[in-house]
Amino acid sequence: MNMQTTELIIVAAIAFVMLLQAIMMVALFVVVRKTITKLHAEMNETRSAVMVVIEKVQPVIEKMPPIVESIRTLITNSTPKIESAISDIAIVTQKLRAETNDVQVAASEIVQRVRRQGARIDSMTTKTLDAVDRAAGFVTDTLGKPIRQLGAVLASARAVMETLRAPVHDGHGHADQVHDPDYYA
Repeated sequence: MNMQTTELIIVAAIAFVMLLQAIMMVALFVVVRKTITKLHAEMNETRSAVMVVIEKVQPVIEKMPPIVESIRTLITNSTPKIESAISDIAIVTQKLRAETNDVQVAASEIVQRVRRQGARIDSMTTKTLDAVDRAAGFVTDTLGKPIRQLGAVLASARAVMETLRAPVHDGHGHADQVHDPDYYA
């Protein structure tokens, strides 16, 4: 695999993990939001139902023993606690939003670092390959010229040797016929 493919795989894996994390955060946010809404609705419904019952029972309560008063106190005391729990859930939701933003920022930084490292590695690889190319050109130029010169010298020596081996001509005919006594007869 080349460097771009490796970088693309790393970036895709990071993006996939970030997408999964974002989906989980959104799902958690939706669940918490629904829970808060449901608790509000149930609290209001309970409060309405209790108030209706209290209004209907209040004339009777005034005539009843202290147990009814204890129940009324319990309901009155429980309402702030329920509201406090709902408030706490809202705070947790806000913290989850902040954490989600922090995770997104961190993921963006990681992607930027991966890109910078990829560019750095690409630059180093390019410089190395350029240096190897220059070295190969230098070696070719340095060794090629003397080898060509040696080849020219050997070709010259071969031509001289072939010239020295060739039979001598006297200018009147072929070389084999020059010393033949029958040639002149």
